[in-house]
Amino acid sequence: MIYVRNAEERGHANHGWLDTHHTFSFADYYDADFMGFRTLRVINEDTVAPQRGFGMHPHRDMEILTYVLGGKVEHRDSMGTQAVIQPGEVQRMSAGTGVVHSEMNNFSEPLHMLQIWILPKEKGLKPGYEQKAFDAKERQGRFRVVASPDGREGSLTVHQDLLLHGTLLGKGESAEYALAPGRHAWVQVARGSGTLNGVKVKAGDGVAVSSEDKLVLTADTPVEALLFDMA
Repeated sequence: MIYVRNAEERGHANHGWLDTHHTFSFADYYDADFMGFRTLRVINEDTVAPQRGFGMHPHRDMEILTYVLGGKVEHRDSMGTQAVIQPGEVQRMSAGTGVVHSEMNNFSEPLHMLQIWILPKEKGLKPGYEQKAFDAKERQGRFRVVASPDGREGSLTVHQDLLLHGTLLGKGESAEYALAPGRHAWVQVARGSGTLNGVKVKAGDGVAVSSEDKLVLTADTPVEALLFDMA
């Protein structure tokens, strides 16, 4: 079963400094049919104006991933972390018992990023931070794991039974992924257009997948995409 959550159907808000699209219910956007998928709770596509951003605010009991598509974001938190995340890097913050953090675009160009929230396997985890770079060559033409429960292949460690893969595809290029029995997938297309198992997809679309043993993503135009493999 393949269901496409079209980009145009997402929640949308433009606050001037922030242009944001919500794949699932978030903040003032509510849709009872889109409260998340499995343990995936939030995918927000944010464009943040230069010298603006999200000031210090709290989180708890959530795995938060930041995936930068363009520009840079400066992160600070109550654990003492100070870092800059840029394209090719992925950040994981485990909010656990409680974290206060900020995400600011203190730079001269717009920031374009995906903000991803995953429900943790248990509440009350110790807060933590991790950030890693994944070279484009590692993701080109294949699904490269960037987050996993056990940090396999140099990936980030996420506290949930979830594998996150990233891929980059040139025009006409394909990547295949085997989905184990009983597993489900969500594919988020960040850029470009193509087909997933023959179904047309484009930038901003999310695709829910169940009862499929193989996924084939093919690019009609250069594609950047994320694949979440979940129980």
